[in-house]
Amino acid sequence: MNAYFVTGTDTDAGKTVITTGLMAAARRRGLTVAGGKPVASGCEPTPQGWRNADALAIQAQCHPALPYEAINPFAFEPAIAPHIAAREAGVALDLPRLAEPMRTLLERGADVTLIEGAGGWRVPLNARESIPELAMVLDLPVVLVVGVRLGAINHARLTLEAIRRDGVRVAGWVANILEPDTPRLGENLEALAHWLGEQGGAPCLGVVPWLDPPDAEAAADFLDLEPLLNDPA
Repeated sequence: MNAYFVTGTDTDAGKTVITTGLMAAARRRGLTVAGGKPVASGCEPTPQGWRNADALAIQAQCHPALPYEAINPFAFEPAIAPHIAAREAGVALDLPRLAEPMRTLLERGADVTLIEGAGGWRVPLNARESIPELAMVLDLPVVLVVGVRLGAINHARLTLEAIRRDGVRVAGWVANILEPDTPRLGENLEALAHWLGEQGGAPCLGVVPWLDPPDAEAAADFLDLEPLLNDPA
């Protein structure tokens, strides 16, 4: 079983399109695939309860199929930081309550399991705990999604440093192009490859071009699953 925690350099870095793209790439190989989004804010009401678009996209790539509640156990209406949304909803959001359903997901033993975080690496869960502790308690290496736009190099380097400072291994990174005409794109990608790859030791899993609209199958065409499948851990 290969299992990873997906984080990003910021909100809207493209975690979900990369998560679902990697899942789609695994499905193309005939592998079983599971995905999780432990907490999501920005949800819509449905007859079945609150539903989040990112979590639904992950659910659509799971093979065999999984119930929504197994993927996204905590869903909140406003598109705000999860700890604020939870507080406003009167929900105690803490590490044990988030980790338990994700452990159940991992215990299903899919060939590939991806658990997507919320926002960036340092997003808090409450006044004491943050997203990194979820990756740590689940003992998952990280896939870092770099949203390529102005400031990406700084954000990517800081995030990589923070992940490693927390004692979590980075299994790979993905450059996700967020704008149709990114100035000096080639030079920016070269810098990312240098600082994250050559200096940082993290393999690049792909460079996903600007997609309109973002699409898992399209993203999968640009992603290399091999480093994750051959990951020694």
